[in-house]
Amino acid sequence: MDGAEPARRGGLDSVRLWFSPARVQDEGSTPDYRFSLANERTFLAWIRTALALIGGGFAVDQFLTDHLTHWVRVALALVLLAGGVACTLRAVNQWVRCERAMRRGEDLPVSRFPAVLAVLVAVTAVAMVCVVLFGWAG
Repeated sequence: MDGAEPARRGGLDSVRLWFSPARVQDEGSTPDYRFSLANERTFLAWIRTALALIGGGFAVDQFLTDHLTHWVRVALALVLLAGGVACTLRAVNQWVRCERAMRRGEDLPVSRFPAVLAVLVAVTAVAMVCVVLFGWAG
């Protein structure tokens, strides 16, 4: 390679950066440490959100056994668990993307993920409200 880093990496290269953050430091110049720390706090907020979704998924599966039909309970639990998994993976990916952009002096990357997650949680909450209101018992 001629020393110029391509503007976009492939998916596998991006995943490799998750486990090798020192490689991110090789790009561009070091940003103000406050921005890096803010990026890390955002990462931790996404991880807390993921843990809450995962905990909610397990709670639905374990504690609503007498009040829901099996398929409703499993569907609600799986939606929450899938949201938690997606949040976890997105957290580390967004952390790397933002850190690289700051080091390169580029605009921070935008994402539709917060909107998708909000819709996912809202639809799940509406489904749970319907379960409570209509008492779909098994």
